[in-house]
Amino acid sequence: MKAMIFAAGLGTRLKPFTENHPKALAIVNGKTLLERNIQYLKSFGINDIVINIHHFGQQIIDFLKYHNYFDCQIEISDEREAVLETGGGLKKAEPFLQENSFLLMNVDILTDLDLNSMIRFHEQYQPLVSLAVSDRNSSRKLFFSNNSLVGWSNLTSGDSVFKDGFSLSDTDAFAFSGIHVVNPKLFKLMQERGKYSIIKTYLDIMETQNILGYKHSAQLIDVGKPESIQEAEKYFA
Repeated sequence: MKAMIFAAGLGTRLKPFTENHPKALAIVNGKTLLERNIQYLKSFGINDIVINIHHFGQQIIDFLKYHNYFDCQIEISDEREAVLETGGGLKKAEPFLQENSFLLMNVDILTDLDLNSMIRFHEQYQPLVSLAVSDRNSSRKLFFSNNSLVGWSNLTSGDSVFKDGFSLSDTDAFAFSGIHVVNPKLFKLMQERGKYSIIKTYLDIMETQNILGYKHSAQLIDVGKPESIQEAEKYFA
C-alpha cells in the first residue's frame, strides 16, 4: 500500500519555529515529525510514500536527500506555487495514487495506531474511505450512525453539516485522527478545484457514498502547538 503524508501546511500554530522552517521538520525528542512518520509507516511495511510540500518546501527536499530518503520510494507532490490544503493537495497528487487503496496522514500527527488493523478493517468492509476516529476532546467532531459518516460539527462556532434525516441527538460523535484509508475511486467524485479541505469532500458525498469510522483507542497527539511538542515528548521517545 502507498501512503501520502500531508506536509504542505503553513504550521501557523507552531510559530516562531515555522517562520523559518516547515512544520514537518519540527523536532520531538531529537527527531523531526517527518522522520517519525516515515519510520512509523515503514514499521507497517509501507515504503512507497508521497509527500506534498509548500511552506519552505526545499528544506523538506534537502532533508530527504540528506537521509537518502530513509531507504523508501518517496515522490514529491510540489505545491510551492500555491498551498492547496488536504482536498486540493490530494487531488494534485492523484497521478501518484491511482492504482490501489492508499493511506493518508497528517505530518503533525504522532500516534501508535495499529495501521495493519485499520487496513484489514478497510479491506473487510470495502468502504470508499475509512477514517480513524476516537473518543477524545476536540472542538470539531465527525458524527456516525451505524458506523457510517452522517455529519460534522464545529462545537465552538456551532457550524454543522448533516446527512438528511440525522442530527446531533441521534448520532455518535468522534474526533478525527488525521488518518484515512482511501479507495482511488474517490478521485472521480472530487469536483472542487484549488484550495479546500478533504473533509468537505467527504461531507459532500456522504449522501451517496459509504464512508466508515474506524474507532481506536491508540495514543495520538496533534503536534500543532509548541506546548504539544512537550506533551509528545512524554510518549514518543
